[in-house]
Amino acid sequence: MSEIKKVVLAYSGGLDTSVILKWLQTTYNCEVVTFTADLGQGEELEPARKKAEMLGIKPQNIYIEDLRETFVRDYVFPMFRANALYEGVYLLGTSIARPLIAKRQIEIAEATGADAVCHGATGKGNDQVRFELGYYALKPDIKVIAPWREWNLTSRTKLIDFAEQHQIPIAKDKRGEAPFSVDANLLHISAEGKVLEDPWDAPEEYVFSRSVSPEAAPDTPTVITIDFEKGDAVAVDGEKLSPAALLTKLNKLGGDNGIGRLDLVENRFVGMKSRGVYETPGGTILSVAHRAMESITLDRGAAHLKDELMPRYAELIYNGFWWSPEREMLQALIDRSQQQVNGTVRLKLYKGNVIVEGRKSPDSLYSMEHVTFEEDTVYDQRDAAGFIKLNALRLRLLNRQKR
Repeated sequence: MSEIKKVVLAYSGGLDTSVILKWLQTTYNCEVVTFTADLGQGEELEPARKKAEMLGIKPQNIYIEDLRETFVRDYVFPMFRANALYEGVYLLGTSIARPLIAKRQIEIAEATGADAVCHGATGKGNDQVRFELGYYALKPDIKVIAPWREWNLTSRTKLIDFAEQHQIPIAKDKRGEAPFSVDANLLHISAEGKVLEDPWDAPEEYVFSRSVSPEAAPDTPTVITIDFEKGDAVAVDGEKLSPAALLTKLNKLGGDNGIGRLDLVENRFVGMKSRGVYETPGGTILSVAHRAMESITLDRGAAHLKDELMPRYAELIYNGFWWSPEREMLQALIDRSQQQVNGTVRLKLYKGNVIVEGRKSPDSLYSMEHVTFEEDTVYDQRDAAGFIKLNALRLRLLNRQKR
């Protein structure tokens, strides 16, 4: 323990990470650097600075950074080019935030001369894996401290007792047992644990904070357009927006129309199943819109290959392998496929549904000449006979051999 001289802590300012901060000081007797990232979680971050200062952190060792644009542009958008869904439904809102936090922790460690990094993830979940795989991929010799795997503060009561013992302020609403655990960023908000642990029990309405229920959504649909350039959304209703501003706008539109709720029992990387309740309003709209844009701009072979590779790509992100060579290889393939994914999609948002109403593109592969039911001069229907016979040849030979 005495070997650790300086550690960079992923710090939110909440009860857990404030206790971790003090625990690092008392257990490792080391200097602590705090890093707080604004990924669009919707919380004021300046209180984290004040709390860190109160706990003895030097002003030059407090890092608070607005990373919303970086998060959406360099992490969310590349993932959405792949149409990534873990186990067919999960849009990976928590998973995709961890590589960016890990990267900045390592960069701050190098800038400040720290020899260790620390996270507040528990020993049961996926986040410990995601953070640490990122740390080691980016700085192989870094030391990693994971308090939940080391300390004896194994209950909320013990955490609060430790906080009171060391004069760490605790908000009144934090003294009671939290009904569930929350993780939030600009892409989604998740709720897990406590009242949500039994997968038979439906989540109460108070669990949801980013969307109205589909039943309470307006009776009049909202129609919008989304413009794409090389697979990335660039405008809503013709208004050009930065990546973070665009996702923020889609979150509002989706939330107002009851879009993006998901109740999921998923398979964690560590081996157990867990139940999570997710809200991803803007991401759900974006996912539907991107697939609609690809439907007229991607060649069949390219589209089907992407669909075959997508589950593997999504699993890599879920399991924490963003910085792996295989994810980067897949990303290069995916990005190459997006060169002609340009155009506009029109969508109807209505009571929890995202309905594609239209799509157009200057790079469209859709040929009305070929698909028309009227008379045409570009397609000879007699050609289909030879096409069918050649494809049936192996089936005919197989049947002949059986006879």
